[in-house]
Amino acid sequence: MTSDSRIGPPSFGSERDMLRAFLDYHRATLAMKCEGLSDDQLRQQSMPPSTLSLLGLVRHMAEVERAWFRRVFEDNDAPMVWSDKIDFQAAYDASASTRDEAFVAWDAEVKNSRRIEREAESLDQAGYQPRWDEEVSLRMVMVHVLLEYGRHNGHADFLREGVDGTVGA
Repeated sequence: MTSDSRIGPPSFGSERDMLRAFLDYHRATLAMKCEGLSDDQLRQQSMPPSTLSLLGLVRHMAEVERAWFRRVFEDNDAPMVWSDKIDFQAAYDASASTRDEAFVAWDAEVKNSRRIEREAESLDQAGYQPRWDEEVSLRMVMVHVLLEYGRHNGHADFLREGVDGTVGA
């Protein structure tokens, strides 16, 4: 990690501004954990039998962004990024992936998620989660995705340390 250019969330603000800022902070954290590494280093797996890698996390979070924003609020039948069926585990197989492939997909999904959130009238806007066969609010989606990033950024901390010894936020 060469630098920490993340913008920290504000100490005060509306609920929506806080959720948006924390999501962007966690998105930036995942990107920062991958900075300065080669494709081979990004594909380095944690420990058998796990196939978890930094690149796999980026791919997984592209799936999460798509499943929770695009599929819920725009197109319930939108295909997943790396599987023909709803299989979040498929994204973790980064053995043939590259930084460019993973980050282009993730960046596209993040941009789409941000657009969907900005265009929504309120956090109470309802969308349909096809996997659950129920409606969910934008608020619930943002909290859920934020929790996904928080959990996986913890994994990214350990993965990065295992790759080159780098620790810290």
